[in-house]
Amino acid sequence: MRFDPPLMQGRLVRRYKRFLADIVTESGETITIHCPNTGAMHGCNEPDSPIWYSRSDNAKRKYPHTLEAVHTKFGIAGVNTSRANRLVEEALALDQIEPLRGYAKVSAEVRVPVEVVKATDEVRAGRFDFCLSGVTSGSDDLPCYLEVKSVTYALGSGLGVFPDAVSTRALRHLEALCACRAMGWRAVLLFCVQHSGITQVAPAAEIYPEYAQALARAQTQGVEILAYAVRLTADEFVLDQPLPVVV
Repeated sequence: MRFDPPLMQGRLVRRYKRFLADIVTESGETITIHCPNTGAMHGCNEPDSPIWYSRSDNAKRKYPHTLEAVHTKFGIAGVNTSRANRLVEEALALDQIEPLRGYAKVSAEVRVPVEVVKATDEVRAGRFDFCLSGVTSGSDDLPCYLEVKSVTYALGSGLGVFPDAVSTRALRHLEALCACRAMGWRAVLLFCVQHSGITQVAPAAEIYPEYAQALARAQTQGVEILAYAVRLTADEFVLDQPLPVVV
């Protein structure tokens, strides 16, 4: 994911109302920009932190600038959660995620299969980030449902955790992946680690113990749990190396 022009630099004043942030630009101007992150942004919202931001040419936007990354005490964190799906989609298109290679078709924002919803009282109708289908080799032509989660909460010593706040939506996605496995389909959860200081991922058991327990159950039921680091520069973000996940 290249940025042309490169991301601009500034300093964070404050993040507020979930979707807004005030920043100071390099020229000293204070402006309000869009903050595309619904999480708590632990460690990524300290006042006076250096930041990177982008500008949209869409004249209809009330806030044309977008907060993209914050320089934290543990490293650079990409706080625009919408980038995670784009990064994974680019890597899938280039067949760069080794455990997910060999699929001919990648569909985004696919509905949770009606069979899954009917088979369980716990899963509601909703969408997965991706469905991979049409294997190009071998005989196993079953669909692969893929959900992507952005990780930016660093605790230090290389450890990153998810989620950074209670998220019933994330829990429902995990339950839906388990239901897909019960139907005999492939189900994958991929942690997109947008933080240069994170080298391993774990569930945030202290923040959301139910999610940590559900993640362990999902793994035993055959849901594949992956994590990939993102290389972050002002010129580009790239999905890079696999990281270990401690469940």
